[in-house]
Amino acid sequence: MDIIPVIDVSRGKVVRAIQGKRAAYLPIETPLAATPEPSDVARGLRSLYPFRRAYVADLDGIEGRGRNTHLVPELSQAMPHTELWIDAGTGSRSAARAVLAAPVATLVVGSESLESVQAWHEISAEAPARTVLSLDFRGEEFMGPEALLANAALWPTRVIVMTLDRIASEGGPNIGLLETIAARAGGRRVYAAGGIRDRADLDRIGKAGAAGALVASILHAQKISAGDLKEIAGR
Repeated sequence: MDIIPVIDVSRGKVVRAIQGKRAAYLPIETPLAATPEPSDVARGLRSLYPFRRAYVADLDGIEGRGRNTHLVPELSQAMPHTELWIDAGTGSRSAARAVLAAPVATLVVGSESLESVQAWHEISAEAPARTVLSLDFRGEEFMGPEALLANAALWPTRVIVMTLDRIASEGGPNIGLLETIAARAGGRRVYAAGGIRDRADLDRIGKAGAAGALVASILHAQKISAGDLKEIAGR
């Protein structure tokens, strides 16, 4: 299983995401870093485990305040040899090109940022092998064009099941939703995001069909060890 640390950035600082309530996000306090600066947090995560990939949510871009263009070069220095998955609220082909200009970057397109399936076609055509689709949910509600959720043939080879309301909650992952998406994915790699509390939840999502997980809280709360990460990634 691929464990991918999440770095949420708002107004230039790493923040602690809670249940997708972005207005309430505060700068992160973590034993892994002395400050909430993205490079400090990235180095802290790197010291915990040599993650192959990291997911970066540029909340300034997602919320329309302007993308943090310094993030990719800064984080690539702090986490060398790490593939950076960048979600910056990309909703157009030109915005996709800007993210993909960095060779180390993989574009994450959140369904909540898409106005239509046509927009997804245009964006994903730019670099299909370097594009990940995030199917975004709040509760049971899908956020994005319904046709994109309905037609799995539109999905790329890597798909995130993002349950925003479960982020940093004690409710646990939405196993039923994950099983449904995994069953429809047809061999695509499906990643779970939201609600993962501990090693037991990682085992549960693996049994539900997940190829990987996006995590933050369990890393900063030290609910999973470097030994656990090595064992899980080595399966």
